[in-house]
Amino acid sequence: MTAEKVFQGIYDYEVRSAGTENNARVKVTSGHIGWADLIFVMEKKHVRRLQERFGDLLSQKKIVCLNIPDDFQFMDDELIEILIASVSQHIELPIVFDRLS
Repeated sequence: MTAEKVFQGIYDYEVRSAGTENNARVKVTSGHIGWADLIFVMEKKHVRRLQERFGDLLSQKKIVCLNIPDDFQFMDDELIEILIASVSQHIELPIVFDRLS
């Protein structure tokens, strides 16, 4: 959810957040998978869960595991810095983000 808030509207990127846990507020669906051009996940276990649940739908999708522990609080400053540094390795971000990381 933090990533969605941080990156929404940047360079006209459309961003959605959904979880792989059973207790996630918004659980990832096949609709999310079909909609996405690029899928970022925090941990390897999230990649495994997506592959188990949506294997065939993922064949044409790029999944990027950021290797960030999924144990931060919403909008945690450290998490925001890590997200910006990690995501900027995969997509173009505005120069203002470079100054934050």
